[in-house]
Amino acid sequence: MAFTLPTETAKGKIREVELGVGEKARKVGGENCLPFYLWEGEMPNKPLVAAEVMDEPGELVPALEKALGEVKNDPVAWAKKAVEEWGADAVFLLLSSTDPKGTDAPAEQAAETVLKVEEAVKVPLIVYGTEDVEKDAEIARVVSTKAEGKNLLIGPAKEDNFKKVGAPAIGYKQTVSGMTPIDVNLAKQLNILLTNLGMEAEKLVIDPTTGALGYGLEYTYSVMERLKIAGLFQDDSMTQMPMLANIGFQAWKTKEAKSPEEEYPEWGDAEKRGIMWETVTAVALLLAGANILVLRHPESIRLVKQLIADLSG
Repeated sequence: MAFTLPTETAKGKIREVELGVGEKARKVGGENCLPFYLWEGEMPNKPLVAAEVMDEPGELVPALEKALGEVKNDPVAWAKKAVEEWGADAVFLLLSSTDPKGTDAPAEQAAETVLKVEEAVKVPLIVYGTEDVEKDAEIARVVSTKAEGKNLLIGPAKEDNFKKVGAPAIGYKQTVSGMTPIDVNLAKQLNILLTNLGMEAEKLVIDPTTGALGYGLEYTYSVMERLKIAGLFQDDSMTQMPMLANIGFQAWKTKEAKSPEEEYPEWGDAEKRGIMWETVTAVALLLAGANILVLRHPESIRLVKQLIADLSG
């Protein structure tokens, strides 16, 4: 007796969002099935793996210092290396120098770095501030203006600054990443606020906030899965945006990823441990529905890209 695989057809689909312009343009989203359920629907666009680049990285764990080498203090060279050697599909530029609790570099200076990185790579560029709502709003305004028409993905927009982030993005043709603290209803509400402001729904990405393996991963997974299910099977238009998972930032600050082998010899090689911590977190959130995964280590990027290729058939 032949086995018939049961299937469930979704009512809705995730919106297709384009990042970048011209030869740099890449699309995310567009699927009408759960992640890699290709017997039930289609995923026309594979998830993108973005490499995180910082304009002021500070001290990093030895595994990352080793991987970066001489490009650590040059965001342009770092971005080019990530794309040309590591195979990153996009660059996630964290403007860490603008943190008011740190260097507090002016937005104009950060914008110049953005333009240099954007010019140097042939992939979409994601630009993030440091989650200070006032400073991030200023960065969004200056970067959106100076990079007019580049269709950068700019974030994070939050409930407290969505107007100041969203308005210049609308005016200067950028895309916005909205961040909320791991909650389905808050993510949906922020999308409503941004679309009421005048943002096209096709110019929005959800950043639901990410927890690493052992540090809230299961909660993140649940929220991302529920967002994806609401968009697909409840046809909820305000949860049908692609999702971004900022994994590297969370994974490499965990005790298990950053502790030296001398301190915990039973945990094994520190470099391999950190890479696996980042990669396992990425795999889980990929299966939860992430359309953009932000990673730090080149080996994590390679492993996750290989998995995406294998799952995509």
